[in-house]
Amino acid sequence: MSRTISIDPVTRIEGHLKIELEVDNGKVVDARCQGEMFRGIEKLLYGRNPVDANQITQRICGVCPASHAQASSLTLDRALGVEPPENGRLIRNLILGANYLQSHILHFYHLAALDFVDITTILSYTGADAGLQKVRQWAQAEVDSGKPTAVAPFLPRYEGDYIKDTELNIAAVAHYLKALEIRRKAHEMLCIFGGRMPHAVTILPGGTAENVTVDKILAYASRLEEIQDFIDNVYIPDVVAVAKAYPAYFEIGKGCGNLLAYGVFEEEASGGKKLLAPGAYIDGKVVPFEVSKVSEHVRYSKYSSASKLHPSRGETEPDLAKTDAYSWLKAPRYDNKVVEVGPLARMAVAHLTATNEKASRLVTDTLAAFNAPVSALFSVLGRHAARALEAKVVAERCAEWVMQLKPGEPTHTKYQIPKESEGFGLTEAPRGALGHWITIKNKRINNYQCVVPTTWNASPRDDKNRLGPMEQALVGTPIADAANPIEAGRVVRSFDPCIACAVHVVTPDRELVSKFRVL
Repeated sequence: MSRTISIDPVTRIEGHLKIELEVDNGKVVDARCQGEMFRGIEKLLYGRNPVDANQITQRICGVCPASHAQASSLTLDRALGVEPPENGRLIRNLILGANYLQSHILHFYHLAALDFVDITTILSYTGADAGLQKVRQWAQAEVDSGKPTAVAPFLPRYEGDYIKDTELNIAAVAHYLKALEIRRKAHEMLCIFGGRMPHAVTILPGGTAENVTVDKILAYASRLEEIQDFIDNVYIPDVVAVAKAYPAYFEIGKGCGNLLAYGVFEEEASGGKKLLAPGAYIDGKVVPFEVSKVSEHVRYSKYSSASKLHPSRGETEPDLAKTDAYSWLKAPRYDNKVVEVGPLARMAVAHLTATNEKASRLVTDTLAAFNAPVSALFSVLGRHAARALEAKVVAERCAEWVMQLKPGEPTHTKYQIPKESEGFGLTEAPRGALGHWITIKNKRINNYQCVVPTTWNASPRDDKNRLGPMEQALVGTPIADAANPIEAGRVVRSFDPCIACAVHVVTPDRELVSKFRVL
């Protein structure tokens, strides 16, 4: 007999996401991903100075604001007819690269790995590590307190088949703590050239406002060296350890099977060449990317605007009472196909197009290590592996870019705001393809649209009633215990969803909703 399971909210992701599952005979047979908040950033931008978009769109997210800064800068570059000088291009890449590294490490250690690691083993720790002893003492005191929120955010949790090996679990807890320090260093790297994190103040249309000095180069490079050591000797081995403990997850969470990558990290100012190339994998074939083939369906989304609009003509008109609509996320489609975006898409496109030799070799070696076919990439473990390998590729290239900077040379190109113009900027946030589109009239923003990664991955059904990528990945997932659907959480988190990017709250008349004091 089938039953419905509701996970609301899905925890250890960014933002508010609700998942409804229909489970029959121990497997998911239907799924709905529901973004629970309205996105209205685009409406805030109407009538503003075009350059304001560079700072305002960064407020879409506190995890990947550098990606929005990059997308907006590329959009304005095109609309204003300007290109950054070489130092400006490199600094943008270094800012974005630092954000990638902290985000990927955040996702694995502080969000997704807790689906596999048994955090309660810390209670039996008897070793000499001062940090682990402190965690054990804290956890024990929490348990002894009897509070319903004891050991939060680690407990309560869904019970399930966590890793049994005590030493492996203890090592994972130690790496959880080390990852916090490593992420701080990545944030510091971003701040060296971005001014602050979140919401960098130096990245601009035409380049950056940060000058290059030898001290800044050395400060960035020294931190990056530590992060590279962590990626090579901790992050990738830990992902491999999880893969060896849960080989079944090479078969779970396949998804739609189609991939899309806009490409990211400009290797030349014109954007004609990128470190990770654009491309699409559709119905088993790699095809060139064409921006004209992007559209947004809204049949099951809470918007009254027309469906299947290209983002350059996109609209953001909320309709709370819309019949059959169940999500505030729109349903982007590429060439009228359901596609997945993210590290898996980027690494698979790089591998299948042979456009990045290092990325392709890493993918090939990893598949060989597990004696797995290319199809194994389309899975929960495939997404985790792709993210870890991409971190290595990005870190190694950042180490080269920072040494290419030239102290004293320009970082910015001047520009004039035209009376009328249009532009778009395509890049990749850590979670996937990110695009901004702008229309300028009378030197003001007349329309601005953002199509973000989680809008692609967590999209609802489209005009043809086809499930979104995450919904398709959930269908077929085995659920051993309907009261503890940990398997569904593993599938959802493998996408690293960011609902804060996908939805937002603002009243139609832009009134203040509420104030919060953070203690």
